[in-house]
Amino acid sequence: MRSVLKNLMTRPEVSALAMLVLMVVVFSLISDRFLTLNNFMIVLQPMPEIALLAIGVTVLMIAGEFDLSVGSVFALSPMVMVLLLAQDVPVSLAIAAGLLAALLVGLANAGMTLKIGLPSFIATLGALFMVRSLAIVISGGFPPAFPRDMDTSWLVGRIDLLRASIFYLLGIAVIIAVWLRKTDFGSWIFATGGNTQAARDMGINTTMVKTTCFCICSVLAGFAGIILAFRIKAIVPSMGTGFELQAIAAAVIGGAALAGGIGSVAGAIIGALLIAFIENIIILARIDANWFKFAVGAMIVISVALNTWIRRTAERMRLGDDQ
Repeated sequence: MRSVLKNLMTRPEVSALAMLVLMVVVFSLISDRFLTLNNFMIVLQPMPEIALLAIGVTVLMIAGEFDLSVGSVFALSPMVMVLLLAQDVPVSLAIAAGLLAALLVGLANAGMTLKIGLPSFIATLGALFMVRSLAIVISGGFPPAFPRDMDTSWLVGRIDLLRASIFYLLGIAVIIAVWLRKTDFGSWIFATGGNTQAARDMGINTTMVKTTCFCICSVLAGFAGIILAFRIKAIVPSMGTGFELQAIAAAVIGGAALAGGIGSVAGAIIGALLIAFIENIIILARIDANWFKFAVGAMIVISVALNTWIRRTAERMRLGDDQ
């Protein structure tokens, strides 16, 4: 039993899961409408977009890097897609072009960070402004019209009570989780983020590993933006503004370490769900919406403190077993 508890405490998402359980209990006491099926359907509706952003940011943080440009990529990809749809380009090719634009941003971020040597925080902060400006420029300053007669059910249509996009999220989450935990490349990502020089000494191509993670982060951000555009059937250049901070918050709340080498897909999803729950209870309880950012900030501090305490406790248990 002790060994099971010790192994559980080493999981990065444990503190987020504990907070999720506590939050569900507390929020159900605050509002009798919280634990209802209709309310959970409302909470889950925008979940795929933020969760996909959080997963991408988490993968990159595990590799020891950072991306502030995901909110801007979130707007660029659907903008490229819709502009091509307006030119009668087939839907599949338009989506592929939107994702390609996101991939190119990821490669540019990787190049600025790994080739030029800029800190990823600075490189992606610059990309945040450049990509957002690019989305505005290519739109001509006016939001293009989304094709109203286009079938969007395959991506955001309802399957029973859930939207199809939830299943895309779950599929992507499972694939990336297995990739991180069960493949050599996944181990290289953790090793690269944990100690880049040691990973190089082991023969790992850390540049290739980090470049791949930058690209995954950007492509997931682009796909999340496409999902939102399909869901609301509209696109504006300002779409996704501020989402980069929510994605980073979800990743950190889910147990990802800023120093690298620690994180999980499950933690990213739980972190995104926690943020969605906070926003939801503020609406249900009719609390001033300005408290939302305060609550998210407090949860970041609490989650990091709780994660640190759990890891130290697990380490003391390990040392006690070794003696």
